Amino acid sequence: MAAIPNGTLRIENDIKRVFYDGYWIKAYDPPADSLRAKKTLIQALTRRLFNHVEHGINIPGKRLGEARRAYEEEQIPANKRVKGAMLAGALFNRATDIFTKLVELQELGIEIDDNNALMRECGQCLQDALALGKMVLHRSGEEGIDELWGEPFRAFSIPVEAFYESRYIKIAQTLRDIDLLSVAMVTTFSEDPLFINVTPLINRFTDNAKNKCETLRTDKDIYDVWARFVVASEQLGAFAPQLPSQPDVSVVRHASDGIRLIKQGRALINDLSRARVTMPKSTRVYLDRCADYAHRYCTCTSATTSAAA
Repeated sequence: MAAIPNGTLRIENDIKRVFYDGYWIKAYDPPADSLRAKKTLIQALTRRLFNHVEHGINIPGKRLGEARRAYEEEQIPANKRVKGAMLAGALFNRATDIFTKLVELQELGIEIDDNNALMRECGQCLQDALALGKMVLHRSGEEGIDELWGEPFRAFSIPVEAFYESRYIKIAQTLRDIDLLSVAMVTTFSEDPLFINVTPLINRFTDNAKNKCETLRTDKDIYDVWARFVVASEQLGAFAPQLPSQPDVSVVRHASDGIRLIKQGRALINDLSRARVTMPKSTRVYLDRCADYAHRYCTCTSATTSAAA
């Protein structure tokens, strides 16, 4: 696999795939590099961004002035973080508003070049939003996702085809982390007497999560892909450990801790597969939790320890 250059294409079962960093990822033809294509892309990326971050920050662009004043006047650090996130949302929406109008003008035959004052303002709004993005948390509350905040600005700044290439790299990184989490979960529970039967459910869930990660919502296969992903997630979430008929307190605690760890891993993989970017802090924390569980309950730790390293 190491000898295969990134960007190599092949057809597999009538599906075009592109190779990046060890993974053959489902490939899609990029749209033509035009202002209209960029407008559509930026709008989609902005919607996706708000879908994955904390609630309440999707502020309309027309309220940018008051959002900026609220942020600048705030003195309490915790409140300032939230208001900074709200300002970032307003900046993204203002940039989308500007770009939409520029495309409408272009379609009326008005020449729009990169040095246009509104183009510069649009780029500045996206850049300012990117800088504030570090204040924004993922909906899980555990960390931000800087990569999501950078995508609309990147789509504005580079050709559409180059943007698609950068997305494949990020999907490959996400697939790698899903595999890392899957190995950690299987290793943690495969020798645990209470959870012996959970391994096939973990494997089925992570396989479907990876398939979901590489499939765009506009793909005709999304109905089957999404359905299989949701069902596999539900089946893993419904798993019950094999308890003796009269378990003592230590066994009940063991089972409870294991179920909690499985649900945390399931939630994290769900988040990764939907966002299609890595969550390094959450991944590290989860691998540490697996290692701690394995140590406390004497399950096999070798793969978990190596994954954490």
